[in-house]
Amino acid sequence: MPRMTRIVFMGTPAFAVPSLQALLAHYPVAGVVTQPDGTAKRGRALIPTPVKEAALAAGVPVIQPHRLREPEAMAQLAAWAPDLIVVAAFGQILRPAVLDLPAHGCVNVHASLLPRHRGAAPVAAAILAGDAVTGVTIMRMDAGLDTGPRLHTSPPVRIEPDDTTETLTTRLAAVGATTLLAALPDYVAGRLRPEPQDEAQSTYAPQLKKGDGRLDFTRPAAELERRVRAMTPWPGAYALWPEAGAEDRVLKITRAALTEDDAPPPGVVAGRGSEIVVGCGAGALRLIEVQPPGKRAMPAADFARGARDFIGARLA
Repeated sequence: MPRMTRIVFMGTPAFAVPSLQALLAHYPVAGVVTQPDGTAKRGRALIPTPVKEAALAAGVPVIQPHRLREPEAMAQLAAWAPDLIVVAAFGQILRPAVLDLPAHGCVNVHASLLPRHRGAAPVAAAILAGDAVTGVTIMRMDAGLDTGPRLHTSPPVRIEPDDTTETLTTRLAAVGATTLLAALPDYVAGRLRPEPQDEAQSTYAPQLKKGDGRLDFTRPAAELERRVRAMTPWPGAYALWPEAGAEDRVLKITRAALTEDDAPPPGVVAGRGSEIVVGCGAGALRLIEVQPPGKRAMPAADFARGARDFIGARLA
């Protein structure tokens, strides 16, 4: 009986956990590489990555190098002697020394239908673009950023009208695990023919920054409604709420929808019966839930009743 493929897994967030668990159920996983623990917002307690928690629960050794090129990390990878490295949202670039280490190279579980939405934030990019569907691609990694040949793609996954990056990522995580298991046996056996990506069709999804959450009310309402969903849970959509003689307040917009009500001027907040709407460059955005500074998220109508200067304000 041939020896089973020995795998090292690299991943960090919750998206990667189903793929790791799928591998643990079918292959020998020699070790796991994940990012260093994060720090809690309050206090100095360290928070382990979701992948670290899953690996330790399964009794798999874990390393957490700040840089994969550190000599200790490279030595451990060599000691694990993987036949294949599987990567899912790891968060670090793999250099040629790592890509060339396993006999079967490195494969990546990417949350888009490549070559569309290469890069760090493919799920948010799909929502922002108004895509009807997305999916997961298993690709053999090369030195470029998500440029390697495709090995297997999932069936299209519908993007629901109320999907946020959080909800869609959760669904794609399960799809990614299934698609990975479907691809690996034929890939390792040499029965899969890698398919080069069409460079002419490629788009790029850069890592999100805090400023990406700011809503520009000169833009169409449909675009802003997608931005609210795409920026959930991070960095969160927000607008600046001017206060006379003081610094602008940051108002987070946690839920919003399109409305057919008459639109006030761009950025101006208006009451329409029990609804709160903000004018946009085209159409209007209905605020469903907001989070004022230092408080929890609340219904926008409740917030407006307690904030006397909110109706009629101009958000920026």
